[in-house]
Amino acid sequence: MVVNNPNNWHWVDKNCLTWSKEYFEENLLGLDAQDETSNVHIVDVSSVEGDVDVSQRKGKVISLFDLKIVLSFHGYNEKDDDISGSITIPELAYDSEESDLVFEISVYNESSENTGITTLIKQKLVPQLKSKLLKFGPDLIETNVRDIQIEKDKVTSTYTKGNLSQAPAPAQQPQQKKEAPKPVAKPTTTVPKKEESKTSGTSKIPKYNTTTLHLEPSFNTSAEQIYITLLDESRIAAWTRSYPIIEKFPPKEGSTFKFFGGAVQGKFLKLVRNEQIVELWRLQDWKEGHYAELDMKLVQSSGETKLVVKFSGIPIGEEERVKDNFEDMYIRSIKITFGFGAVL
Repeated sequence: MVVNNPNNWHWVDKNCLTWSKEYFEENLLGLDAQDETSNVHIVDVSSVEGDVDVSQRKGKVISLFDLKIVLSFHGYNEKDDDISGSITIPELAYDSEESDLVFEISVYNESSENTGITTLIKQKLVPQLKSKLLKFGPDLIETNVRDIQIEKDKVTSTYTKGNLSQAPAPAQQPQQKKEAPKPVAKPTTTVPKKEESKTSGTSKIPKYNTTTLHLEPSFNTSAEQIYITLLDESRIAAWTRSYPIIEKFPPKEGSTFKFFGGAVQGKFLKLVRNEQIVELWRLQDWKEGHYAELDMKLVQSSGETKLVVKFSGIPIGEEERVKDNFEDMYIRSIKITFGFGAVL
């Protein structure tokens, strides 16, 4: 509720990026599709990047948004192969129409035997996603307008009251969080419950509005070599061009690290050899006590390894900086130093 905005005259903005991620989790998680040989379902909203604002002035409400969304999927085929990957929507904007929506599908463990999953996604899952995504704009305004306007019965200006009558009525109740349907096959596989962030900490830790970041670089080497390169002291020194502070390889879960002379620092939360590295991660100039969570999954296929990178908890406004630094000082530097692939 806007407290000091007589007759809804002044310009008022609301940043709705956090709300948007929750919205997509409520509406996209659990969407599934199946055919005679395969099934697939959405298991995670990996990343929502961009800008989302709802604004009002003189009673008129508008929304401006431009988002990149990354979803994770999981599926099976007739041979019971476990298939995973991502669906990237490069742009969902306030003026997007159905024909504007693009869906980039990446199968992490792609082979000649599971290519049918891509066809299934395009034919049966993408239409469902389009339908949900096109409802985002109207739902964004309907749900958030109440926070930027006073009620119509408190408006005395004929001009702004007339504009209010043209705006969509505020939603009377918040959306009910629906339970995601279970996958159509493999009954033991369920859509994972969202856990509380390990980075939230106590009330003494400074609060940021945060966002997420998703990257999928590929390296022309094995998952074992990438795992060692990211955790071994001598290799880190080579690609960072500085002396790291880290336990001797292999480091233990719970141990800490500092790279680039302390410009990057953190703590290892989970280490699965040659498969996954999860860590608390921060830049030195962030507010003391605030960490993002960096989850790196190593997916090896024939001839290369894809590093599926997910940052959660990046302060809004820092996402481009984190992306550029990670791509340049991690990915590009590792490729140049060890010859693990083409440098873009």
